This record gives sequence, structure tokens and C-alpha cells, in this order.
Amino acid sequence: MISKILMFPALVASLVLGSVPASAQDKYPSKRLDWTISFGPGGGNDIMSRNLISILEKYKLYPETIVAENRPGGSGAKGWGYVFSQTGNPYHISSTSGSFITTPLQANTPWQPASFTPVALLASDDMLLLVNKDSKIRTLQEFIAAAKAKPPSVGGIGAVNIDFIVPKLLSEKAGFTFNYVSFNKQGELITALLSSSLDAAMSNPGEVLGLLQSGDMRALAFSGKSTPAALGKVPTFAELGYEMGIALPRGLVLPPGVPKEAQQWWIETVKKVVQTPEWKAYIDKQLLTENVLYGEDFRAFLTKTQGIFADILRKSGAIK
Repeated sequence: MISKILMFPALVASLVLGSVPASAQDKYPSKRLDWTISFGPGGGNDIMSRNLISILEKYKLYPETIVAENRPGGSGAKGWGYVFSQTGNPYHISSTSGSFITTPLQANTPWQPASFTPVALLASDDMLLLVNKDSKIRTLQEFIAAAKAKPPSVGGIGAVNIDFIVPKLLSEKAGFTFNYVSFNKQGELITALLSSSLDAAMSNPGEVLGLLQSGDMRALAFSGKSTPAALGKVPTFAELGYEMGIALPRGLVLPPGVPKEAQQWWIETVKKVVQTPEWKAYIDKQLLTENVLYGEDFRAFLTKTQGIFADILRKSGAIK
């Protein structure tokens, strides 16, 4: 009997594998990946996601199809809520932004940043305060003086985001009030500023660099520690006496409860991604600060940063 079994090793293997659950037989990754972008096309979250997908596809780092879908709404709550609902499924992934931290602070979301399976923090993104070319305001000092005379309308992405936190901190330090207007899509924000429906707007530098270079927009101040060369002589808030000390984290997360091997596969893959010339070019073009943390270090960063944001927002009265 034994000799007969040994004559048919393929049959024996199939019988053994037949007793193992299908999920255990599949080597990760072996299926289509659903990539959720929690904001509309054209914004920083969208740009980063599509650059990452392009790199993964170019270098064949992900062996199956990647399908990206924009799921905007609720300052990111709709998209991240969708990923959260995929608990245990390693074939869903999403990119993070400042709203990933701030939205749960002001909305009754079933998730917190630390609820997800962390892959990596990839970069930090600082902000510009902008006016359009027709504005009479040319400096931050002039903006503050005008704001004290009449509260300006300032637009940004997300209801309670870093786009709101930066002007809120400025208003407290400089002694003025403002009306914040929230947008889900970068294109709508830009249109509102260019049409003078807004007095000013907050934006990531990479999203408006072309408009700055063309002269359609004017940057009054930069929230980072030092101004990137591509922005020319735009002063930092700190140089003008208004230290911000906060930045927008860009990273990747999987749904809660995915297998450890899937999390580790993504960590090792991202380590390859950040070494590519295409990623370096993206960082430079978008005027980001490369800031990489993996796995549980990223989770700890999210928890700490949310605590800092919560403290700022509570003191400002934006949340209770």
C-alpha cells in the first residue's frame, strides 16, 4: 500500500492540501488589491497614492492588479471607514493624511488612527497660506492687519484638519478671527480661491507650485522649519514670529486585523519603494520632507500626533 502511495506524490499532495483552508494555501499577495483614496482627484492624498501605485507597477513589486478608487466624503471618514469595514482583509490599503488623525477627533467614527494595521509613515507635508493674484495683500503682516479689520474666509481640505489648525494657531497668536471653509476636493478649493470666493487658502506646496510659478497665486508664509528652494523667498511663519511646529503625516495603512505576514510583506515592499529614483523625484517635486517609520513605530507616531492635535483643537474650542 505504501509503495502505491509513493508512486503518486502529486495525488498525495492534493489530498493533503485539500484539507487546508483556501486562505492558508494562498501565498500573499495573490489577489487584486483595492486601493482607497479618501479624497477626490488632484489632492496630495491622491497624488501620493497614484505615485506609489505607479512605482509598484513599474518595478513589478505587486504581482497582481491594483485598482485605485477615490472615495471622498466626510473629511476622509467615508474612505477610511470603508477600509476599516474590511477588517482582516489584506487586499485593501489606503494612504493617510492629516484628516486621518483629526477627523476622528470631531466626528463619531468607529475607528481611530491606531485601529488600522500600520505599514509606514513615508513623509511629512507642510502648508502654505495663499492668496490669489488679484488680492491686494502681499505679505503675512498685511493679511493679519486686514483680518483684524474684517474676518477673512480661509479655505482648506477637511473640516478639522491641519489646513484648519495652521490658520487657527496663527489667528490665536496674532489676535484675529476667521471663517473656515472646508472642501473635499483640491480642485474645488483652487477654483474658489482663484475666483475670489475665498480671501485665502491653505495648501500643500506641491499641489499649487505651478500656480505659484505662473503668478496666479501668491504665497504669504510656509509652515515648515525652512522654505524649500522651489518656493523662492517665501518666509516661514516662524521667521515672522509665528511658530507652528506641526506637519501633515503621509503614510500607508491596511485594515485592522490583517495577518502579520501581509503587514510585513508591505513593510519590506515599501522599503524597496522609497529607494527608487521615482520616489525621490516625487518627494522633491511635491516639496515634502522624507520621514519614514515602519509598523508599530508608525502606530506610536499616529497616537502621539493625535494627542498633540487634540490638545490644540480643544484649546481652540474646535472640539470638546
